Amino acid sequence: MVTSNVRPQTFSALQDLDLRGAALDHASLKAVLPRPELNFATAAEAVESIIRRVRTDGFSALSELAEQFDGVQQDHTRVPADAMERALAELDPGVRAGLEESIARARVFAAAQVPGETRVEYGAGATVTQRWVPVRRVGLYVPGGLAVYPSSVIMNAVPALAAGVGSLAIASPPQKEFGGLPHPVILAAAQLLGVGEVHAIGGAQAIAAFAYGVPAGAGMDPALAIEPVDVVTGPGNLFVATAKRLVKGVVGIDAEAGPTEIAILADATANPAFIAADMVSQAEHDPNAAAVLVTDSPELAEAVREALENQCAATKHSERVRIALGGNQSAIILVDDVAAGIAVCNVYAAEHLEVHTADAAADAAGITAAGAVFVGPNAPVSLGDYCAGSNHVLPTSGTAAFASGLNVNTFLKAIQVIDYDRAALAAVAPHVIALANAEDLPAHGDAVAIRFP
Repeated sequence: MVTSNVRPQTFSALQDLDLRGAALDHASLKAVLPRPELNFATAAEAVESIIRRVRTDGFSALSELAEQFDGVQQDHTRVPADAMERALAELDPGVRAGLEESIARARVFAAAQVPGETRVEYGAGATVTQRWVPVRRVGLYVPGGLAVYPSSVIMNAVPALAAGVGSLAIASPPQKEFGGLPHPVILAAAQLLGVGEVHAIGGAQAIAAFAYGVPAGAGMDPALAIEPVDVVTGPGNLFVATAKRLVKGVVGIDAEAGPTEIAILADATANPAFIAADMVSQAEHDPNAAAVLVTDSPELAEAVREALENQCAATKHSERVRIALGGNQSAIILVDDVAAGIAVCNVYAAEHLEVHTADAAADAAGITAAGAVFVGPNAPVSLGDYCAGSNHVLPTSGTAAFASGLNVNTFLKAIQVIDYDRAALAAVAPHVIALANAEDLPAHGDAVAIRFP
């Protein structure tokens, strides 16, 4: 039997979900596990309107939307080169060192992901090759709402550069306090990476501009135009995710990312203060962020709850954390044992999954659905956000069951090359003709037969 004890919607009343003794199959587990309440249908109407405006009115629409949503006035969106240079020159040395270390580690991991060519010979004169080719141009979205994300500049740009993409553009919301430009740390990160094309555009309008392009207006420098891209990547809010959903097919996308989430699988050996800190760290992203603890130890659960009270009171974004951890998307889930916890985690398919158990490495090996798995007490999600070398743009809302985090392959396409000579074709011609006739497509067989009069 599944029991749920939902206390008043405050952080200290993180809900309990007791699955002990429950024999739940995959579908039943999916139905009871906590998720954020997202309404794509409500957002779709507004986003469709924004996309139509951008396609029809170009920079005029972008200017109106920037004033409406960001409170800034702009004639165009391109960030001047001198602003990029100034942002890097004025960057705090400690922040610059952190960005440089993050870039260096991300580059090593991305370079190792680049796939090699595959070539198969079926006999003399019969080869099939698969080669990987980068997409022509990508648009990278970097959020700028409740927080500043220079790390997302790195996570988006580094694998695209490793893939060999020749044209990269970044969009990030204009900030009134910075003269209508994106946050200077975002500009500095782009400058460090050598990405010179940055646009001050936020939200769904940025996705529309990348997908369809924005031509230069009358009397405008043609260099200020936004050329359409082939792939759009990067996290964002509900409106950004909805826009990516609506333009998928016009362009490729990485994922329809929802609010961030952390799941933690822990047993009685875990440190409750560590677990609480990691839950708070994700909850500070967004009031809709999810934090889920899966444990077979009621004692650990109560110790974590106590640690959360203390840490929430001390953290800067306490109110945001309280809302997130008090929401329907967050919970402490009690299970019979670690094996049951692994099963729950595989159904939940978390964006970030931490494993704090006595045999963390072995238990982590049992995870088959997660964006990223963090093994043991010394691998918090924060490490992956910045300096592990991994990528923090990961599938959310259970999509890790079938989707992958951002990586070099996001920016590559596989092209198959078939190279047969006449003798090699002759060897399989009877099979091609037989199969073509079986499918009632005789012209397919004729296209082979005509080569052997």
